[in-house]
Amino acid sequence: MGEVTVRFVGGPAHDLVREVPADPGGHPPERWVMRHPDAGPPPGGGGPDHLYARDRRDGSGVWTMRFVRTYPVGASE
Repeated sequence: MGEVTVRFVGGPAHDLVREVPADPGGHPPERWVMRHPDAGPPPGGGGPDHLYARDRRDGSGVWTMRFVRTYPVGASE
């Protein structure tokens, strides 16, 4: 499995560009949950997670992931 470059649009990761795992067709995952890109893990665990959904390629051919919502306590809690 390779990686694909995506640009996050909206939410706290707006305009962040990073590599994410690609599916066999070379597409990013349909959904991606991430912590705030500028913050480390909060003391004691927990903290907000941000849900992004695969969108389309932009004019330069980079995939975009659109902000959907924030889970204030974390998506897995």
